Amino acid sequence: MNKDTTEAVQKLLASPQKVVIVGHKNPDGDAVGSCLGLSFFLKILGHTTTVIMPNDFPDFLKWLPGCDEIIIYEKEVQKTSEIFDNADLIFTLDFNSLDRVGGELQAVLENATAKFVMIDHHQQPADYAVATYSDVKMSSTSEMVYHFMDALGQTEKLSKEIAVNLYTGIMTDTGSFRFSSTSPTTHRVAARLIEAGAESAIINQNVYDTNSPERMKLLGVALNNLVILPEMHTAYITLTQNELDDHNFKKGDTEGFVNYALSVKGVVFAVIFIENKQENLVKISFRSKGDFSVNDFARNHYNGGGHINAAGGKSSQDLNKTISEFISILPRYKNKLTDAL
Repeated sequence: MNKDTTEAVQKLLASPQKVVIVGHKNPDGDAVGSCLGLSFFLKILGHTTTVIMPNDFPDFLKWLPGCDEIIIYEKEVQKTSEIFDNADLIFTLDFNSLDRVGGELQAVLENATAKFVMIDHHQQPADYAVATYSDVKMSSTSEMVYHFMDALGQTEKLSKEIAVNLYTGIMTDTGSFRFSSTSPTTHRVAARLIEAGAESAIINQNVYDTNSPERMKLLGVALNNLVILPEMHTAYITLTQNELDDHNFKKGDTEGFVNYALSVKGVVFAVIFIENKQENLVKISFRSKGDFSVNDFARNHYNGGGHINAAGGKSSQDLNKTISEFISILPRYKNKLTDAL
């Protein structure tokens, strides 16, 4: 965090504030972990904090310290609207544009009179905050929250609750420290969090070893649906609404499925297409290796974005048309996909 941003934040936090901390729609481990970690930290500094998520988050994160105090906007619209009205500061974490919260909550944020602070590692951040801490090279927003504390000279305030939340966010957003965004500094931060009480083995078990039988069977269906396009160094997975319903799908059940496609030898571009009849769209997750930018691919074709090697998007066409369109687009990227090998 640069000097100007640090000074701006220090002024904003110079006296006790009513702070609202917001994560993105369909919150993942980094969104939840970074928001809760920051909340515990700001409480230690004497501020009043409320964490709000646009919608619910996966069960495998609901053991995290403080998660029982998270307010879900779509479940308590009136209550959360009043909280925003009374807020002095709004921290937005793990997203770079207000449209990432979706629906009515976007309008609530756009109309809020409180000052905004952004902490995020996605590309092309919007200009809505009075203080923006943006670094696309960071492994995760959770790692950034640690550096945020450090910039304020407050790492001695690192508690076990903060450490557990931030470690979980870093671990999940780095694919257990295997993605290219994992830097030497990331490992040093993780070590500091472990020293502060984050028990890595227990966190791993709580996140990765609590699968339901239905989720494991759904993974089997996903792998059975795997299609490999060797000439394009691409693999994709499809899941229909019926397949999800047949396996009692719950939020978070498909987390990480796309990485199985990316693990195939010779594949540098992996995609999962998930049909969502309720929202009348197809949700898409992109992953890549090397220099092939799925952020650019998602922005150019699927109203999405993210990082160079991990991004998301959506299609308003049905599943079959979405896949046909995807296959028709791929030849334009053949050289880039080959070069990324």
